[in-house]
Amino acid sequence: MPFIDVPDGDGPNLERAFASRPEVYAAWRQLVTAVTSASDERRYELATLAAARRLRSSYCSLAHGKVLAEKFYDFDSVPALPDGLDETDRAIMAFAEKVVVDATAITEGDVDELRRHGLGDEEIFDVVLAATIRCFFSKTLDALGVQPDSHFAQLDPAFREPLTVGRPIETA
Repeated sequence: MPFIDVPDGDGPNLERAFASRPEVYAAWRQLVTAVTSASDERRYELATLAAARRLRSSYCSLAHGKVLAEKFYDFDSVPALPDGLDETDRAIMAFAEKVVVDATAITEGDVDELRRHGLGDEEIFDVVLAATIRCFFSKTLDALGVQPDSHFAQLDPAFREPLTVGRPIETA
């Protein structure tokens, strides 16, 4: 149950959490669209998952882990990521985590490491954006006490449990 009054309804918990400020949710969706329209979707999702797990956001870890499992990998491999990824994707996930932990600790060497893996400045910027917009959204949901929707409980425990890194899934 969220810490603030959220209207009952059929929509996802994350949308209902923004019911009193729909313009903020709309602006956030617009920002996500602007970022994802110019970036590689798989890399965006990898950076997002890395950030969400580091933020201990069950909602975002489950949602974006599910996207990765349905579109790019499988439900068995996603919980273990970055295991099984190539060095470039591992570096992307590590960099996204470092942004979440302490963006002031990012050095030119960290950026150069991504360049050594073949990323250009725009691609590096996309990784930063994926991590930082996740900070806003995950922290907003968690500070309001928003739980992942109950439908996530239907996922296989081998997938669900490792990605439930913070708030528990809502019980129906």
